[in-house]
Amino acid sequence: MTRSELVVLLAQRFPQLIQKDAELAVAVIIESIHTTLVQGNRVEIRGFGSFGLNYRPSRQARNPKTGAPVTVPAKWVPTFKAGKELRERVMVLAVVAISFSPTST
Repeated sequence: MTRSELVVLLAQRFPQLIQKDAELAVAVIIESIHTTLVQGNRVEIRGFGSFGLNYRPSRQARNPKTGAPVTVPAKWVPTFKAGKELRERVMVLAVVAISFSPTST
């Protein structure tokens, strides 16, 4: 699902929202998540999951073309961890999909 598909779905689910208001709502939610992460904080949406930051220290790597050593700088990377409810719902779908998949003989 893309951002624009999410806007359309939101506008369809809530008929009192016009498309422009749905776009604004999605933009505010995404911007709030961005701002919170940039400030170094965690975002938790119960039943869905949490967004956070992980620190990756600098490390030595090799340039695959030349073989020369390269230092990869330290960085913070955004992460997402699915919540228990989301994991369980996805697992149910996976089990159903596997049980109905054709078997090879």
